[in-house]
Amino acid sequence: MDIQNTILPGVKLLIPRRFGDHRGFFSESWNKKVLADAGLEIEFVQDNHSLSREVGTVRGLHFQSPPHAQGKLVRCGKGRLFDVAVDVRKGSPTYGQWVGEELSFENGKQLWIPAGFLHGFITREPDTEIIYKCTDYYAPECDGAVRWDSCGIDWGDVGNAILSEKDEAAQPLSDFDSPFFWEGAE
Repeated sequence: MDIQNTILPGVKLLIPRRFGDHRGFFSESWNKKVLADAGLEIEFVQDNHSLSREVGTVRGLHFQSPPHAQGKLVRCGKGRLFDVAVDVRKGSPTYGQWVGEELSFENGKQLWIPAGFLHGFITREPDTEIIYKCTDYYAPECDGAVRWDSCGIDWGDVGNAILSEKDEAAQPLSDFDSPFFWEGAE
């Protein structure tokens, strides 16, 4: 597996190898030992899978606050999406900065987003599926959102973004009192 740093310390791009033949391909999308050898000691407890039917569906920017903060390993099972992480760790030298990656079934890329980052995506193809592993269980009392268009993210051609009521009502980043703190070098 190729593991690359992004411009945001802690956020990683993982590109699993694919072994293909006339039948299709095989890929190991996660291996605890491989990630540990790369310095990522991660314990996953939950897998999530969602389908977005329409192009331009925006989900996010979401977070789960302590004591149930979640890290996420995100990949695209079908279709194509633009996936984003925003640093919201108070005191971080990259606070408010974002990184985005196109994830698709074809490219097989994955994005590791540690706790302390907002997460969101926009679909680029119909019937796009996102699959992600989480480091903590879903806790509704810790669930939160920041408005998707308040962080200066270049989403590309958005058109008429399709949002949930929760995401439409989310607070802007400028009003967000982050529950996350930067702990120095990673």
